[in-house]
Amino acid sequence: MGVPALAEQFVSVNSSEELQQALHYVTEQGLPYMILGGGSNTLFKQDYSGLVIHNQLTGINVLEQTNDHVLVQVAAGENWHQWVTYCLARQWHGLENLALIPGLMGAAPMQNIGAYGVELKDVLHAVEYFDSIDHRFHQLTNAECEFDYRDSIFKKQLAGRAVITSVRFKLPTKFSPVLGYPELNKTLKNKPDPTAAEVFNAVCQVRNAKLPSPSAIPNSGSFFKNPVVSRGQLTELRAHYPEIVSFVHGDKIKLAAAWMIEQAGWKQREYDGVCIHQHQALVIINPGHRPGDAVLALAKNIQADIMRKFNVELQLEPQVY
Repeated sequence: MGVPALAEQFVSVNSSEELQQALHYVTEQGLPYMILGGGSNTLFKQDYSGLVIHNQLTGINVLEQTNDHVLVQVAAGENWHQWVTYCLARQWHGLENLALIPGLMGAAPMQNIGAYGVELKDVLHAVEYFDSIDHRFHQLTNAECEFDYRDSIFKKQLAGRAVITSVRFKLPTKFSPVLGYPELNKTLKNKPDPTAAEVFNAVCQVRNAKLPSPSAIPNSGSFFKNPVVSRGQLTELRAHYPEIVSFVHGDKIKLAAAWMIEQAGWKQREYDGVCIHQHQALVIINPGHRPGDAVLALAKNIQADIMRKFNVELQLEPQVY
């Protein structure tokens, strides 16, 4: 978000040994710590009084390859979008819809990142992490990660203790496009049987049209999660807002937060130098590099207004420190 914030202490770790040394150090010193990847989904309200550990673990290793799939282990410091393009070049499929998501590999399982009809849990095989409490390495299967919408065990029971070191993927070698997202379908309307590269390019085109790059305009992508409500609550909302945008989400309903924010009149509005992006109501931008408190003030005003108008709670997507 481009906020002016400093860390009391900072270290980059390039190996699992350096990571363990850093975590032993904070234990001995009684210091708080946080793991920082690309930083695109992190918001600092103030300076950080502790050690920021910048995860720079790299490496991509093929563990198994058959005619049907490939099993690959990827270190947590690898860039996510570069990993997607790496797979595309080798005809390893399943990640095309997740192109251009900013950040590093280690953050992907925490958030169960997703876009355009695909989530990380659809392709993830296992996660390796180092436990800062017992100082041991552990591995969790896909099911053990307890993935949900923008959620996982790493944000619940293992929050503050699990440092993700690598992610394993089981990717098919046969391409099967996922084209349920309306804007993706629209972009590919003249290609009834698109290739993986065409889906990848279409996703990049849609994202570039809607979402500003964090390197160009400070932002965290979608600042709010799409709220999940009961079918009964959707019925009540439709009585007042017949055109409300919604999607089936298991036995519940996912509402389009951007639609509600736009209907409430927040799109392009500015508050204390922070504003809503002109093309996407879910995106808060901080062109003036205002402090984190200013960003959160705008977010809280939006949350309160959506609760007042729709009786729906909007939850923040970025991690706030």
